[in-house]
Amino acid sequence: MDINDIKTVCVVGAGNMGHQIATLCAIHGFKTVCTDISDEQLQKAEAFVDKYLPGRVEKEKLTAEQAKQARENISFTNSLEEACKEADYVIEAAVEVLDIKRKVFADMDKFAPPHAILATNSSFIVSSKIADATNRPDKVINLHFFNPALVMKLVEVVQGPHVSDETRQISMDLCTKISKVPVHLKKEVDGFLLNRIFAVIGKEANWLLEMGVASFEDIDNACVFGAGHPMGPFRLNDLTGLDLSYTIGMENFRNTGDRADLPGPSLVEHYLKGEFGQKTGKGWYDYTKK
Repeated sequence: MDINDIKTVCVVGAGNMGHQIATLCAIHGFKTVCTDISDEQLQKAEAFVDKYLPGRVEKEKLTAEQAKQARENISFTNSLEEACKEADYVIEAAVEVLDIKRKVFADMDKFAPPHAILATNSSFIVSSKIADATNRPDKVINLHFFNPALVMKLVEVVQGPHVSDETRQISMDLCTKISKVPVHLKKEVDGFLLNRIFAVIGKEANWLLEMGVASFEDIDNACVFGAGHPMGPFRLNDLTGLDLSYTIGMENFRNTGDRADLPGPSLVEHYLKGEFGQKTGKGWYDYTKK
């Protein structure tokens, strides 16, 4: 099997990352099915597509015919079985909890054709912790998109020891076909590539904040105007979601028992208030006034 055999893509999870990945695949000519257990989430995802595609036409990024074809390429369903049954490549974009992912992958394995590759968009859970929940471990791989998936070019393709070279190559080629830049991680490592670098910056930024050295605004300004970053770590956190950072921190703590892995007090305070960043209108910054 090679990339030319990939005709239909299934995206499991219609949240912020899932519906963007699905839209991306549809725009680039793949028949795409997006599924979620939440009907409300599916409705939001479909509404996003119906607004996004005409917007791209208005901005002359797509022709009217391209937008029409992309809309015809994508469909939505709350049935995982229906979504997976004809898929050649399945991308999971569910919540970052290992037990949930293993259950989802077991179901994907049951419903998808035997030749289908099963990828996880997880930002930190390596696929070797999921692969044995399926009967096709050589076809289970990390395909990590960055938020916002429709904009960010980078995709990390992580080849664990169980992943075949064929699966890795098809995954790299899929990224190229949807106009992304894939990077190949030859072995599994916690946090993968870019997030390991971001984690060091984020940990230091949080320490500076909690110690009262500087405000989060000034820390962000230092990174933007001194280091040339497009946005500081706190603004980036608002974009990716404080709830995701909290969940990852708690999962890391459960795995290591190291209190240094726990989310910082300020992050926990925002999390408990339901202030998850841009998607809720408030996180480190307040977006309700815009």
